[in-house]
Amino acid sequence: MLELGPKGKFALCAGGIFVCYFYYGILQERITRGNYGDERFIYSIALVFSQCLVNYLYAVLMSKTVLDQGEDTTKTSYYMICALSYLVAMVSSNKALMWVNYPTQVIGKSCKPIPVMILGVLIGRKSYPLLKYMFVLMIVAGVALFMYKDKAASKGEESVGLGLGEIMLLLSLSCDGITGAIQERMKSEHKTKSGHMMKAMNLWSMLFLGSALLVTGEGLEFIGFVSRHPAVLWQILTFCVASAFGQFFIFMCVSEFGPLPCSIVTTTRKFFTVLASVVFFGNSLITRQWFGVALVFAGLFLDGAFGKKKGGAIQTKLRTKEAV
Repeated sequence: MLELGPKGKFALCAGGIFVCYFYYGILQERITRGNYGDERFIYSIALVFSQCLVNYLYAVLMSKTVLDQGEDTTKTSYYMICALSYLVAMVSSNKALMWVNYPTQVIGKSCKPIPVMILGVLIGRKSYPLLKYMFVLMIVAGVALFMYKDKAASKGEESVGLGLGEIMLLLSLSCDGITGAIQERMKSEHKTKSGHMMKAMNLWSMLFLGSALLVTGEGLEFIGFVSRHPAVLWQILTFCVASAFGQFFIFMCVSEFGPLPCSIVTTTRKFFTVLASVVFFGNSLITRQWFGVALVFAGLFLDGAFGKKKGGAIQTKLRTKEAV
């Protein structure tokens, strides 16, 4: 892996993210929207805590066996802020599934490059070409088409639920932007490595989430739920393992190429997650929503093509890796 060139590393990161999070997305919907009799799975904090615990153990194992990335000089405050914004994004994203189906959550999260770009400029001191802003606007338009509620579908309690779900998604996107901006600073000031980033961020995330589990009492409620539905335990474990492998590739992509190319990779793979959700769980999309999906991913793929040919998003990252 260390002998691969920049293009080979990027292909490895993209492939790893695609495979791991494709399976991760399927497991997430099975857990959060599964059939538990008269109960629903509402333990988002506990689920993310389990995820961070396995991620941390995996990072420690990798650092002691395979990876030797030297001393970490990154400021502790960067890790603390980054971990807090990262876990709030994850918890709110999982919480949104209580009111919206998985395709809606996926398309909403496809806006991730937007806050990453905006806060990257404001906090991370980045700059982007004009065409990139145009492609991002295509993504926004596609998301708006997908999320727009027809009058017939916006009456009654369902509209309230969808409104709450959209608020959770907006909160998640804002935190994604903060995370990306802080990671830009970490990369430019300390050249933070993937193993260091994964281990420290998950450690701080566990500390924050552990405190929340104790204060809210969700930890004991989660244990009770698992004891009543032991079959979900294997799904959660598999979900966490898929997350650990996927997060390893994400942090490798962030440390090598930056948060924005990483967010583009994680967003493009979601189209296939939408298709899987429709096929496996019977979530249906109307024609307008499919047009919105097409517009979102057209913008993403055009950004990729522009980057390769004109020195945009990804190609610029590859050529100026040491200067960022």
